[in-house]
Amino acid sequence: MGKIRGIAVPHNKTTQSSNVSILPVPAQVHIPMLMHNGAPARPIVCVGDVVKVGQLIGEADGFVSSPVHASVSGTVKSIDEYDKLTGRKAVSITIASDGKQDLYEELTPANVTNLQEFLAAVRNSGVVGLGGAGYPTAAKLTVKETKKLDYILINAAECEPYANSDNRTMIEGAQYVYEGVELLRRFLQPGKIIICIEDNKPEAIDKMEGIFTGVQDVQIRVLPSRYPTGERKVLVYNVTGRIVPEGARLIDVGCLVINCSTTAAIARFVKLGIPLVQKVVTVDGPAVKTPKNVLAPIGTPIRELFEFCGGFPHGEPAKILAGGPMTGIALPTLDMPVVKITSLLLAFRSTDIPALKETACINCGRCVRNCPIRLMPSSIETAFNLKKPGLLSWYKVNMCIECGCCAYSCPARRPLVQVMQLSKKMLKAYKSAKKSASERGAIG
Repeated sequence: MGKIRGIAVPHNKTTQSSNVSILPVPAQVHIPMLMHNGAPARPIVCVGDVVKVGQLIGEADGFVSSPVHASVSGTVKSIDEYDKLTGRKAVSITIASDGKQDLYEELTPANVTNLQEFLAAVRNSGVVGLGGAGYPTAAKLTVKETKKLDYILINAAECEPYANSDNRTMIEGAQYVYEGVELLRRFLQPGKIIICIEDNKPEAIDKMEGIFTGVQDVQIRVLPSRYPTGERKVLVYNVTGRIVPEGARLIDVGCLVINCSTTAAIARFVKLGIPLVQKVVTVDGPAVKTPKNVLAPIGTPIRELFEFCGGFPHGEPAKILAGGPMTGIALPTLDMPVVKITSLLLAFRSTDIPALKETACINCGRCVRNCPIRLMPSSIETAFNLKKPGLLSWYKVNMCIECGCCAYSCPARRPLVQVMQLSKKMLKAYKSAKKSASERGAIG
């Protein structure tokens, strides 16, 4: 296994030692039916229905889907067929809170005695990849041949700057992480479980080492703090030395990667019967008065999280990100809701955002040297500009994980991540057109 590649970015772990604060119950929540990969959940409540915390309000609609539950007790105010903020077709349910947070009476601990019951419990929990991927966890854990599962890697790297949601889960919810790992070990029976943590989280490392002392087939692996260590394919290579080929899944190389907060949420559901209805979110950034780690009901407008952290003493921020500065998404409004995959919210002032001017590529090779997948971003950009999809395939553009290392290290400030995304679309369209032409030829 070669040297761990990637880039050194400022950690900015401002809230690393800050205990999780509980957000007051919001007046209302807006809960999308699509907070995961795959098919959206199907609403099963009507306007005017009274609901309680943990009650099912959206059924999973397919194997790759996830159920959605009420995060507050109250009354269903509206069911919207489109996203009012973006205009996209996406059903969401608005619940007016009664402030009581009464638990749904039918919530009970899950009866789990075998693999099928375990998978059913994971599916019913509504848990998805909480590290940001959002893939329904039950679908991920449905492995045809568990004998081929050599490693389960518990991803606690949290390599994005500012992020501390997973870190606080390991510190304050260590027992649930332990119980989640035990469930995975018992029912999936992998060869080994490795908890992967970057070395800039000493308190979490101590917690995990202490609680797993003497546990058979479970290891703690401390990794260098180098972005993007937490990306799943990068993590698999750095820990096991195995390379995930283009188009392959992790299980094809005998591995699964599961976020530590996901693991804890599974254990919480099995033990208490409470589905995924709240999320620990790190709220930070130079525009925020008092950065905190906040426990908020899913569907809470992010405006309320920022207000809970003291608001913006220097005026409205110039940019809001959901996610970290490397892979986060700019949000159009503070009315966007917390969703299942929300772990980090950042606010920046205009003075924090440098005016970058794009210049010509100087062929310095930094993008190539820093690519954790060992691609050639500059060559891919040239192929894209020349509209050569065959070359894009040759340069393996679909292997790109869009981590942003190339753009971050580029002195010419080339928009390389955007180019990677557009290149993938160009290649997909090319392959689709080629397939259609081939089918037409076969019919003719």
